[in-house]
Amino acid sequence: MDKVKVLEKYVPDGAAPLLAKWIDYFKCEFKISRSRNSKFGDYRPPFQNKGHRISVNHNLNPYAFLVTTVHEFAHLYTWNQHKHLIKPHGAEWKANFKKMMQPFFEQRVFPADIQTAITAYLNNPAASSCSDLNLYRALRKYDAAHSSATTVEKLPLKAVFKLKDGRVFRKEEQLRKRFKCVEVSTRRVYLFSPVAEVEVVEVA
Repeated sequence: MDKVKVLEKYVPDGAAPLLAKWIDYFKCEFKISRSRNSKFGDYRPPFQNKGHRISVNHNLNPYAFLVTTVHEFAHLYTWNQHKHLIKPHGAEWKANFKKMMQPFFEQRVFPADIQTAITAYLNNPAASSCSDLNLYRALRKYDAAHSSATTVEKLPLKAVFKLKDGRVFRKEEQLRKRFKCVEVSTRRVYLFSPVAEVEVVEVA
């Protein structure tokens, strides 16, 4: 099937043609992946007989899918320029991300709040895109499946919650951007992102 037609199922109107051109130009293997809890997308540089490889989770809303795709193509472009000699989300990557995002800004494919969040992120060299909560929250608003999800930041202090793997934790104080949480069975301390999705446990 034509690349543009496939991509149109996942990205906002008007964005697919340019992405299809990038796939061809960079000779990139582009995969629409199963859902991964640990990441939205992934870039792998050429290795042995394999070329550039990008994968993006299939279940993202159109705006999150596009932001993630541009994010990964910026890694590809930066790798072509600098190989492994620079930080993954350093100044060079940020400059390329901004450059590659610009055509979509000009097409006005993003709602104003997402474009504002992307712009704010790009102007903040201290933030990494993976942990930029402002951008993450802006994208989540358009993800109907997660709009009512319980996140760590919504829970009161000392609340007990569990993860999909069954492990149970108690929420403690906030340490900078993350929350200190104690695993009930082992008493080990873990740091959770404020937007980590959890399930509340009713304590008898």
